[in-house]
Amino acid sequence: MQTMSANDAKARFGQMLDAARREPVTIEKHGRAVAVVMSKEDYDEIEAMKLERLRAEVLIGINASKAGCSTEYDTNNVGQLATEIKAEGRKRANAKA
Repeated sequence: MQTMSANDAKARFGQMLDAARREPVTIEKHGRAVAVVMSKEDYDEIEAMKLERLRAEVLIGINASKAGCSTEYDTNNVGQLATEIKAEGRKRANAKA
């Protein structure tokens, strides 16, 4: 993966776009990675993989629910449930990394 400073990316925008068509380009500001520029094709592929994973997770939930593995939640606690689901997702993502 190629790396450019934010100033170089700004000054050589066309070259950065050309490079991003070949491989992702990391943009750094003050020595810290702040963005990644990639081709539209790579972006579309990543989005398709994310959607496929989401569909698989939803199917697992549907099958678990049909098998009777479900929990009733009070509608007043939906915010807390959302927080717990996000935390679990982050934990799974970090475990895979």
